[in-house]
Amino acid sequence: MFWIKTNRAKTNVKSNVPLIPPAKRIIDKYERLDNDKLLPKISNQKINEYLKEIATLCRIDKKLTHYTARHTFATTVTLGNGIAIENVSKMMGHTTIKMTQHYAKVLDKNVKEDMNKLMQKFS
Repeated sequence: MFWIKTNRAKTNVKSNVPLIPPAKRIIDKYERLDNDKLLPKISNQKINEYLKEIATLCRIDKKLTHYTARHTFATTVTLGNGIAIENVSKMMGHTTIKMTQHYAKVLDKNVKEDMNKLMQKFS
């Protein structure tokens, strides 16, 4: 398993994120840069410009930003697939679970799955 290991710029919290196969395929497309970085460093402003262009090309009628990407990662990619909020918090470099809850809405699907596990223990 491959990992991205870094310290978050804003909080200086250590953040280790295992790579899922689609992310690994993207990284494999690029050769390492001279400064031993996986990909070029891009500002939030530039990322937002690229996301706006992608949204236009894909006819997405929502404003896409770096923030919405983090929210999607927290909600859809991780929590929506059963990853514990404590682990999501660690991957996002948050110092408290409360910070993660700001990004991650509780999904009805997760509540149902957790309650089904509880019900199985009572039967």
